[in-house]
Amino acid sequence: MHNLETGITSTPTRSHSAAMTWSGTASGSQPTTCIPALKAGLAEQGHELGDVRHLLLSHIHLDHAGAAGALVRDHPELQVWVSEVGAPHLVDPARLERSARRLYGESFDALWGELAPVPSGNVRVAGTRAAGLEAFPTTGHASHHISFFDGSTLYAGDAAGVRIQPGRTVLPPTPPPDVDVEAWYRTLDAIERRAPERLALVHFGVADDVSRHLAELRERLDEWARRVEDGMGEDEFVAAARGDLPDGERDDYDRAMPFWQSYHGLRRYWDTREERAS
Repeated sequence: MHNLETGITSTPTRSHSAAMTWSGTASGSQPTTCIPALKAGLAEQGHELGDVRHLLLSHIHLDHAGAAGALVRDHPELQVWVSEVGAPHLVDPARLERSARRLYGESFDALWGELAPVPSGNVRVAGTRAAGLEAFPTTGHASHHISFFDGSTLYAGDAAGVRIQPGRTVLPPTPPPDVDVEAWYRTLDAIERRAPERLALVHFGVADDVSRHLAELRERLDEWARRVEDGMGEDEFVAAARGDLPDGERDDYDRAMPFWQSYHGLRRYWDTREERAS
């Protein structure tokens, strides 16, 4: 298994990595803006994009799945594995693009590039297996999130949080629209039951201190959720999240997973729970 850093997009707000197994399988496609870096990373390992036969998508957020259509267009044999909920949005990404353009405005194209459709014949719904790996639901970050497990490495998507290595800090990305804190706790339980030796993180790299990593993620998720439940506003939440981190990490994490987005995801979560209870 190889980890490929695909770099920061053309404005310095996101970075991505892709995990590759040389059965010809890639976990995460990243946005289209990262394709040149993905090609370069493969070349360093003696491979090219045409060698990749299977693409495993944990979910359809653009930082994970945005390049899928462009990759399939250039490599028509590529098979794209995704959840049943996510599959239609790969075939017709118009709704995803409209929503993202409302959020990102003029920065959309620089951040994400082209969002091309994936032909339906290239889309494979991941049930309990995908390209020879176990596939299982890992909701919490997103309601359609899935992860993949080969018996030792857990290809986690965002289910195992964000960690800028070689640092040890682990944070929960909680953007709108469908963060579910209780579901995320269940996901962490499901990951721990599988006892992986390592976690392959799209953000960023491979972590082999699995127990400590997941424990910190659970603790941070609980702390952030309680802050918002107790009435903390956006500015206060962002200040608290930044204050939790050492000086040298604050800006990097705030760029990688903007804290204002995490606040709004958690605020929506608690508002939705309150509406359902009333």
